[in-house]
Amino acid sequence: MRMARSIPPLLMAVGCTTAEPEAPRDARVYEGVETRLLEGDLVQFEVKMSNPRTPLDVKAYSECAAAQYTLIRGFGFARHLRTNVYEEAGIWVADAVYTISPALPRGERTIDAEVVAANCAENGIPMV
Repeated sequence: MRMARSIPPLLMAVGCTTAEPEAPRDARVYEGVETRLLEGDLVQFEVKMSNPRTPLDVKAYSECAAAQYTLIRGFGFARHLRTNVYEEAGIWVADAVYTISPALPRGERTIDAEVVAANCAENGIPMV
């Protein structure tokens, strides 16, 4: 009696390929930025994101938007006033408010827009 030989699973998989690799399910998706000039140099940013690793990813996205907006307006610096991060129906939202200025503002939570924008580009975080 002859026994059937089974093909090891590894050899069976060698000939199988897919047309395109699938994106990881946990890949971050940057959903967009809404910018509102509140008054003079006071600006609000609302960013939306799917699949952040942590809420800090959403906060970083809002900071990148603020840095780029600051540069677009011809200023060099921004001062962070507040950021609220929350999740709504699977989408993470950061609602952030900054002041923008041509000179380094007083306070501890200031950003140099050029430095932050360069860091965002280097890390693949989209801006305004």
